[in-house]
Amino acid sequence: MSTLNRRDFLASAATFAASFTIVPSNVIAGLGKIPPSDQLTVANIGCGTQGLREMSGLLNNPKVRVVAVCDVNKFSTDYIDWSPYGIRNDIRRTIGDDSWWEGKPGIPGGRDIGKEYVEKFYSKNSPSGGYKGCASYEDYRELFAKESGIDVVKIMTPDHTHAPIALAAMDSKMHVVTHKPIANRLVEGRKVIQKAKDSGLVTHLLAWSDRPEYRQIKAWIDAGLIGELKEIHNWSYRPVWQQWTKRPAESQPIPDGLNWELWLGPVPDMPYHKNYTHNVFRGWYEFGGGSVADMGHYSLFPLFETLGIHRSPISAKAFGTTTREEVNQVYQWVNNDVAFPASCMIKWKFPEQEKLPAFDLFWYDGGMKPFAPEELEMDAKDTPEEGLMIVGTKGKILGGFRGENPVLLPESKMMPGRDSERINSREVDRKTDQWVDAMLENRQTPGSFTRAQCITDTINLGAIALRAGKKVHFDSNLVKITNDEEANRLLTREYRSGWEI
Repeated sequence: MSTLNRRDFLASAATFAASFTIVPSNVIAGLGKIPPSDQLTVANIGCGTQGLREMSGLLNNPKVRVVAVCDVNKFSTDYIDWSPYGIRNDIRRTIGDDSWWEGKPGIPGGRDIGKEYVEKFYSKNSPSGGYKGCASYEDYRELFAKESGIDVVKIMTPDHTHAPIALAAMDSKMHVVTHKPIANRLVEGRKVIQKAKDSGLVTHLLAWSDRPEYRQIKAWIDAGLIGELKEIHNWSYRPVWQQWTKRPAESQPIPDGLNWELWLGPVPDMPYHKNYTHNVFRGWYEFGGGSVADMGHYSLFPLFETLGIHRSPISAKAFGTTTREEVNQVYQWVNNDVAFPASCMIKWKFPEQEKLPAFDLFWYDGGMKPFAPEELEMDAKDTPEEGLMIVGTKGKILGGFRGENPVLLPESKMMPGRDSERINSREVDRKTDQWVDAMLENRQTPGSFTRAQCITDTINLGAIALRAGKKVHFDSNLVKITNDEEANRLLTREYRSGWEI
């Protein structure tokens, strides 16, 4: 048993059970049951709100078997989410128990909840009505050392730990699927992507999705309907989490069951405070990537792929909201170099692409958005709360945040024959688990890390521009900010000893 890994054990157990009942595994498969030897064994790292929210998709996929969970938090009920009962109700539906968490307070999370979730789901389909096959770990490094039968690691932790976990997983010959971003430092992202290329392992960035709307936009551009591409504008009302202007003045006791040092990971020591953890981590430069990392990946990664944007930006400039505070009866500027602003605008300049001219990309968040162009004003319309606008030398295309329901502007002058080409995004079937089949077949996905260098560079360069407070020039080949040495240091981070990448 000491040399038998988890996947081999599951396969052997299934073979034994099949032979004992004189039913071979191919017959089991023919009855709609996938034998364990043909399933992906998955370790889910990160059991907070998003990790639990996406667990249902893993558990209900017959091609997947969740065999381990990992989280630096053992258990707590103080998670922050978009609704008070969303996570609870997701778990109830998945495990088929409408009484789960009845009468208990707060929003649950942590590895104990993750393990319970997995085992309750598999128990309901077990002849014995019980299941105890999910391992639980506090430290992903211990998980990798002990669980030799894992095929895939799914990373659902805060942004600053994505890179070290992905690199360690690939060192252990495991495929990797991760929530966005690949890393919240540009150099870390480059190293993860290079490791994916060198290892040949299958990787997938969950922000990728198949968007027929973008293929429609590309067809209109290729047909010359808006002339040559000049600008891309993308905007979101996010952030929805609280933003901060300075670090907490006081420290707080570390909650029972939370390994704060492991939560910090590569970040040097700092006192614990609840304003760092759970959903609010996204607003901090050390731990998150801001709204552009949270949401921009969803809209821009598939757009880059569809339009063939693979050469990284050559510069970025950004503006963010400013803050004042009263000190001794005088209002003073707050020098905020610790957290993303409540709203911002970022402009990147892109070089000529293989089939596109040089162009500018604009990002807006926190209520900022472009003013309505003349084509909208003439129809008495404004830009939507969230949206995407493609600007050419002869016209424009406007859609929702991810290009939903794209139209040529002005709508009143849609060219003959083009109106029928409009895509109704509500009727589009979105498949989010294509990575499962790709990993079973050992082939790269359209959302592979190996295709994500441009979007990863772009997102992280935007954060550097915000912190630098000036236009930064980026040499993609040298991986260097060429006009500001202080900004150049922001390509990476100061590392806690033993966590260097």
